[in-house]
Amino acid sequence: MVIFGTALLAFCYLAGVLVGEGLAIVIGVKANVGGVGIAMLLLIAALHVLHKRGILLPETEKGVTFWAMMYIPVVVAMAATQNVIVAARSGPVALLSAAGAFAVCVLVISFINRIIERAHIASPPLDDSSEIPESELAGAIAPHGHAQTQVQTKVEVR
Repeated sequence: MVIFGTALLAFCYLAGVLVGEGLAIVIGVKANVGGVGIAMLLLIAALHVLHKRGILLPETEKGVTFWAMMYIPVVVAMAATQNVIVAARSGPVALLSAAGAFAVCVLVISFINRIIERAHIASPPLDDSSEIPESELAGAIAPHGHAQTQVQTKVEVR
C-alpha cells in the first residue's frame, strides 16, 4: 500500500532527526545537525535492502516516490527555518561540522562508486544473442545521411 511507503519515510525522518539532535548534543550545537540528510540516507539504505530482498511492493514504492518528488520543497522550507548566521557566529564548531559532513559525504560517495565499479567489472560478460546482427549494422545510415562503417567490439575477460 502507498501508506507503507509514507510510513517508511516517516520512520526514516524521525530516526534521522533523533540522530541529528544527538549529534548536536555531542558537539555542543543548539540546532539539529544534518537530521534531514541522515533521514534521506536511511531511506535510501532501507529501500535498497527491501528491494534486494524482494520485499518492496510497487504500491509501497509509490508512497516513497510521492515524497521523493516533494523532497526539494520540504527541504527548502526546513532550511528556511534554520538560522545559519547565528550558527556561524557561534563559533568554529558549526563550520567544522559542516566541513566534516562534507568530507564524510565525499568519502561515502567514493566508496559507493568503487563498489559499483567492482560490481560491473565482476559481472559476467554479455552473451552473443544480445549483439546486433551484422546485416543491420551494414545498412545503418548516420543522422547526416552518410553510411556508417561497421564496428565490432570484442570484450576480453581477464
